[in-house]
Amino acid sequence: MKYPRRAVLKSLAATAFLPAFARAQPAAPVRLAMIEGLSGGNANGGEAVFRNLVWAVERVNERGGVRTREGARPLQLARYDSKGQIEEALTAFRSAVDEGARVILQGNSSAVAAALIEAVNRHNERDPQRRVVFLNYSAVDPILTNEKCSFWHFRFDAHADMRMAALMSVLREDRAVKSAYLIGQDYSFGQAVLREARRQLAAQRPDVQVVGDELHPLLRVKDFAPYAAKIRASGADAVITGNFSADLTLLVKAAREAGFEGRFYTFYGNALGAPAALGEAGIGKVLAVADWLPNLPTRESEAFYQAFRRRYPSPADDYVHMRMQMMVEALAQAIDKAGSADALAIASALEQVRVTFAGQSGHMRAADHQFQQPLVVGVMDRQGTPGVKFDVEGSGYGFRVVRTLAPMQAEMPHACRMARPAGY
Repeated sequence: MKYPRRAVLKSLAATAFLPAFARAQPAAPVRLAMIEGLSGGNANGGEAVFRNLVWAVERVNERGGVRTREGARPLQLARYDSKGQIEEALTAFRSAVDEGARVILQGNSSAVAAALIEAVNRHNERDPQRRVVFLNYSAVDPILTNEKCSFWHFRFDAHADMRMAALMSVLREDRAVKSAYLIGQDYSFGQAVLREARRQLAAQRPDVQVVGDELHPLLRVKDFAPYAAKIRASGADAVITGNFSADLTLLVKAAREAGFEGRFYTFYGNALGAPAALGEAGIGKVLAVADWLPNLPTRESEAFYQAFRRRYPSPADDYVHMRMQMMVEALAQAIDKAGSADALAIASALEQVRVTFAGQSGHMRAADHQFQQPLVVGVMDRQGTPGVKFDVEGSGYGFRVVRTLAPMQAEMPHACRMARPAGY
């Protein structure tokens, strides 16, 4: 693993001159800080992420933690409520650093992620003794690993353009779709989804007419009936949306009640209430793209999902993402390789990390810090039908995998011009 020789010598020297009794003391934990909306419109999403991270950290600690030159160290996860707001997230970031966190975890807002990237860059330049790395599990605005890419930021989710390409690989062959309605949340991510939907439709299905293209306030709309009425009146055969949380659940409920019978091509239609909201109306009509789905037909995948359900048996807690598990595995591997929890050492190791877990494999692309992994597209169906062994959240509906893309197929070019620290 390559990182500055001076940093290695400094860390080794610090260890070598510790008194023997101090070296024998249990090593302090490596502190991770999840900064996420745990109250407000996407609180259920924040709590669901926390469960995933808790499970991943438990697994690392059960096998002895991470290995550093100071000895084995457990991971310790702390949570900070950003309320889904940028200023709250920045305040939480400062608190987390002051309380010893050197790894920041966030994802459920691209706008918050962009602000955190800038804050991390400034902090690491001004306070090199307390530098941090930022691991992003869900903020998928493509700009974060393109024009705004940062040496300290690593994204473990496929970005919006990659997700859209996976969905489009199915829509391209869906000849029943002659017209599409584009709807999304009015902020950086939602705007990026609609922009890429227009671009990819023009390139791959120029025969599809865009009959609606609109943005709505993020997590503030309580009644989607007016939007659903416009969707139905447009005559659209399909809706394409990146909506999540209440904005997705309320949208699909309103569309069902309005009598919309077309297909939903979604980024997040497979969880957090959406399948139950659609019910029978969603069968064969709701598609979702993800890095992994519970009904992926492999023994390793099935064992992984069953282990999660044993850890969280309540149907309300049924929200698991492979990428969040792989992210923590990648972090543990990077610390083991570096032999240090220093942010520069971790970042250097993460640039080269390759992870295989539960039958899934992925690697970090050093050029832009975008994790490369498989993507799958699933379609909603009743539990018990072929390919749908597992349902979602006790709803009786699950997602059958209809398309799998290998990492090489899901990969897209980037525009990152990575600025690395002096002496790297």
